[in-house]
Amino acid sequence: MRCPYCNSTDSRVADSRPDIEDAIIRRRRVCNQCGAKFTTVERIQMRDLVVRKNNGKTEPFDRDKLYRSIKLACRNRDVRDEQIERLVASIQRRLETESEDDMVTSAMVGQMVSDSLLNLDPIAFIRFVSVYRKFSKVSDFKKIINQIPEADDDAIVCELPKPKTSLF
Repeated sequence: MRCPYCNSTDSRVADSRPDIEDAIIRRRRVCNQCGAKFTTVERIQMRDLVVRKNNGKTEPFDRDKLYRSIKLACRNRDVRDEQIERLVASIQRRLETESEDDMVTSAMVGQMVSDSLLNLDPIAFIRFVSVYRKFSKVSDFKKIINQIPEADDDAIVCELPKPKTSLF
């Protein structure tokens, strides 16, 4: 493993520990050249997935991109990083096991994220879906909010003050 400080490839493992559901191993390393300490993360990867976008282009599945988009949807919500990490790991495992080949569609990924976020946090779900489905009108938001099950209304309804004549 290359040291991020001095680029030496001579390092030793000081500590290893499994993480979320034993699907990740974090290794604390020490560079034998400069003595710097750093952490590496190992994940199980069953196969290399390729995502087919709506426009027909393909790109390698990017776990970090998925994490960032979910993290953005959950911004300022009561959702912990560990929950997002578990959600991403779950989606990646489902994609690897449910797809017949190494090709998945962006629609599959988007639907899995939407379903997962709806169960995790309805507001994050609305945020994600509004970007994923490219909402352009207020009515788009109204339609999706009306599709959220009644049991979740308490989680997303909040009392806002009556607007004055101007919104700004």
